[in-house]
Amino acid sequence: MPKRPLIGVTLDAEPAGGWSKLPWYALRQNYFSAVIAAGGLPVALPHHPELAAEYLERLDGLLVTGGAFDVDPGLWGGGPPHPKVTLKPGRTDFELAAVRAALARDLPVLGICGGQQLLAVAFGGTLIQHIPDEVPGALPHEQPNPRTEPGHEVEVCGGTLLSRIVGAPRLAVNSAHHQAVATPGLGAVVNALAPDGVVEGVEHPGYRFALGVQWHPEYAVDARDPAIFRAFVEAAAA
Repeated sequence: MPKRPLIGVTLDAEPAGGWSKLPWYALRQNYFSAVIAAGGLPVALPHHPELAAEYLERLDGLLVTGGAFDVDPGLWGGGPPHPKVTLKPGRTDFELAAVRAALARDLPVLGICGGQQLLAVAFGGTLIQHIPDEVPGALPHEQPNPRTEPGHEVEVCGGTLLSRIVGAPRLAVNSAHHQAVATPGLGAVVNALAPDGVVEGVEHPGYRFALGVQWHPEYAVDARDPAIFRAFVEAAAA
């Protein structure tokens, strides 16, 4: 039986209170189950930026997950944080260090939701801090219906890695974000767009596999979503 590639999965973090009286890590189980179903062996990565390079020496791929927080605009020249912006500096510091270490080694990286936005920042791109303030007539990207259902469709840009993976011009996606990629970064390209023009995915053809999507394919809202995880894990196994 082929050896499963080792996939590092970034965690969310919360301060003491709620589930635990001490600070705690957490992540939805479907991130891990999607990696396992695609043939990978997921391992959780605690937030220690000084260990990022050492982690990436052992990993075969990196999955950067989403969460209810935002990338610090100071990392991409965005000015003061918008009032709607929520920061998690410890998490972002680690994830950015891990992404940079992965790209330096040309290891496959998959960014989901906020992970896609962080990937764009690592490419040198910029973000929209709050979609309702910057995109006239924007869709409700923080969809009111459950995340297990689609919120809107996206157009998949032809000639991209994402297009080759999903083999379709459109996907139904769930939507849980108030920020978005404004520019994808030097050498990077947009691979998906919402009907209102909001960027829904980025990738960089200069790397073996460096792909981000704004939606959450771990929910498999669209039948083609699992193909994204399969392509990522296959790249990590190569």
